[in-house]
Amino acid sequence: MLSWAIIFLIIAIIAGIFGFAGIAGTAAWIAKVLFIIFLVLFLVSLLFGRRTRV
Repeated sequence: MLSWAIIFLIIAIIAGIFGFAGIAGTAAWIAKVLFIIFLVLFLVSLLFGRRTRV
């Protein structure tokens, strides 16, 4: 998930350099959404992974 966010961020940067504002904005938005999903899943796995079974 994090790797996809980084890929879309790189696409957004390259598109921004070449002047494709629409593509850059969309790719940046997708990267942001994927990063937030990654953070939520990471925090959930941290919380539920630390449970000890009795």
